[in-house]
Amino acid sequence: MLRLDYANCLSDRVGSHGLDAAVFDPAGQPAQNIRNLTASLEKTRGKGWERWRSLPLDPVKSDHIRQVRQVAESCAGKFDNMIVLGIGGSALGNIALQSALNPATHNLLDGAKRKGPRIFVIDNVDPEYFGSALEFCAACPGGLSKTLFNVVSKSGETAETAAQFMIIRDALKKALGAAYGKNIVAITDPAKGTMRQICDREGFATLPVPDGVGGRFSVLSPVGLFSAAMCGIDIEALLAGAAEMDSACREPDLLKNPAAMLAFLLVELGTTKGKTNHVMMPYCNALYLLADWYRQLWAESLGKRVDRTGETVFAGFTPIKALGTTDQHSQVQLYREGPNDKVLGLVETAKFRHEAPIPTGLGVEAIAYLEGRPMSQLMAAEKRATEYALVESQRPNYTITFPQIDAFHVGQFIWLWQVATSYAGLMLNIDAYDQPAVELGKQATFGLMGRKGYEEHKRAVDGTLTGTRWKM
Repeated sequence: MLRLDYANCLSDRVGSHGLDAAVFDPAGQPAQNIRNLTASLEKTRGKGWERWRSLPLDPVKSDHIRQVRQVAESCAGKFDNMIVLGIGGSALGNIALQSALNPATHNLLDGAKRKGPRIFVIDNVDPEYFGSALEFCAACPGGLSKTLFNVVSKSGETAETAAQFMIIRDALKKALGAAYGKNIVAITDPAKGTMRQICDREGFATLPVPDGVGGRFSVLSPVGLFSAAMCGIDIEALLAGAAEMDSACREPDLLKNPAAMLAFLLVELGTTKGKTNHVMMPYCNALYLLADWYRQLWAESLGKRVDRTGETVFAGFTPIKALGTTDQHSQVQLYREGPNDKVLGLVETAKFRHEAPIPTGLGVEAIAYLEGRPMSQLMAAEKRATEYALVESQRPNYTITFPQIDAFHVGQFIWLWQVATSYAGLMLNIDAYDQPAVELGKQATFGLMGRKGYEEHKRAVDGTLTGTRWKM
């Protein structure tokens, strides 16, 4: 199992900036509150927007695993490149899984050494970014005929993904003619919506976005599992790890439930100690983009203007990503001597997949202490030194340790944070599953792009943004 060490969040380590260990007394009110919240989550699991909590159960028998495997096997060996079109939760989980579980050089390896196609997750409508990926694929041997496009959109009306899809559809039709649809796999609503209508009309292979599974909770559904399966990631192990973490996260005892503990620490430090900025700092490049996935989960789920009673509360915490040791040289100065408004989550691995021993014989006394040591030992020392320095500055921090980086433990990490988010939503008395503040920007975009029925939004934008411009 992953290990959570939270000693550096307690007052005996960081003084008044930490929590008194007495709050964890099993007879105390916080522990009783956790028992009540755990019971509440048991009642709602698998219902409404908490249907994501059923995803890792019985992965061998899972229908969506069977569907993912079936489509992946039908595509195996046919494509040299794969482009995932999606945004937000439809992209961040895909990116995080690939970064964590495939080598950083995956796209550079030749076909014999690469597990599956090269993969590009195009999560923006930056025309340079999008165009360069298309240009690369078109220039490869076989051109676009050897590129699989995975369109991820539950409704098909997300502007960014719709625009990308329209461009690739046109390019494929020009390159391949009537057979172009064999190069598209869509992950969308199984029964309704614009994308479903298009898929049914044009005969694309499809996989479902399960009902009750919102984008930021969808990585362990076909949304994230299809691209993982295409690129050789063990998706059954991902779900098995999530299932094992799920068992731990059903414990009513605060001291035995890692998700409840994580949520309690961060919410309590945020609301009573002013620690409203939550940094995730992996000491491993492979885990760095999991911090991007975490940022959406934590920000979009918990950042709410009103609580469940309609009272204005402006709830939420600001998630920040950093990378150890890189950001010891760019951000730790701020974290130690700037505003004491942060909790830092350090993420480490006990075992790296590759080791780089530092050779002996250079003959320079000042750096002789490095000779003969593995690079992983230096990484571990850097992390522990930063942890110590943060404690010396009374900056609360915790550590999550991976025994090793593999699909099983990545599945555990994803599940830990998803369940912690559910706990945090209950603690803050907000709806962790909606995102009303995102809608206005979408509606304004529709208006500015001329979509019928959204003219008033264009007028509102044009009427508001008429400020003074500085001119050269």
